[in-house]
Amino acid sequence: MSNTLSKAVTSPGGRGTAGYLDRVVVLASAKGGVGKTSIAANVAGKAAGDLKVLVIDLDPRGSLHRDLGYERQDGTALFNALVHLKPLPILKDVRPNLDVVPGGAAMQDIAGMLLVRQMSNPESGEFADLLYAGLSPIAEDYDLIIVDTSPGEASIVQGAFTVASAVVIPSKSDGGSTDAVEGVADRFKAVRERNPRLAVAGAVLFDVGSTSRKIERNLRKELSELLETAAPVFATRIRHSEGAARDAREHGRLIHELEGEVDLANKTRFADFKRGIKHSPKFHTSNASGLAADYENLTQEILIRVSELEGEAE
Repeated sequence: MSNTLSKAVTSPGGRGTAGYLDRVVVLASAKGGVGKTSIAANVAGKAAGDLKVLVIDLDPRGSLHRDLGYERQDGTALFNALVHLKPLPILKDVRPNLDVVPGGAAMQDIAGMLLVRQMSNPESGEFADLLYAGLSPIAEDYDLIIVDTSPGEASIVQGAFTVASAVVIPSKSDGGSTDAVEGVADRFKAVRERNPRLAVAGAVLFDVGSTSRKIERNLRKELSELLETAAPVFATRIRHSEGAARDAREHGRLIHELEGEVDLANKTRFADFKRGIKHSPKFHTSNASGLAADYENLTQEILIRVSELEGEAE
């Protein structure tokens, strides 16, 4: 790894012991159903083609397992590791060069536990301190760390922001999603004193229909105004493809993996049809190549933006 890769840096201010870490990218929105987990999984999977990547699931729903195909967990291992300052429970090689820290329902109790602990000992630390303690010993092992967060757990989101270098905000083309961007902005501002290097890498338009160009233009304008010039809207949009999204989660496949399997299934079905053999389609979609290209392009945009932010910080 080069000298510019993940290195722990002592936080210049604020309470607690948390610092910030380079190349930690948080996916955040104050609204569910905007593609956070799908983007986290698919960007991580594409980046792992060239980089060593870790994905951390801090969402109590723990739904990252659907995209990556590992066995669902309840979050207890992660909860205990954070609370007792033990090594994070890492699932190695979920894909080549891709490791995962799985979350789950137990993580919804961590905010209450920390509140009780701080009432008895105000110096006991916040979620950010626990997360930094878990991440800082292993950050050098990875070229990129992606964190998926919950829309509703403010303490978890702000804790992730405190140790991160960049935030990516997914949004859909509806008023609720743009309102959610304002919610992320509030959480972003709340941690700026402790982590002045935190930057919004950009916003991602998710699940955009192919015929909604006017809606897309208006949404880009609105998001750009909300995020101001320092936080661009990525050029790549993730198109609407209900069949491909359903297939990916049913089969535990990333979209670029699904693309090849759908192509093979189509060829097999066509060959069988010529021989008079009929069977039901294995997949709901007949073509995942467009969506796969979207995720590949978005991955490149995010990596370029993260590199730009590193340069600005230096």
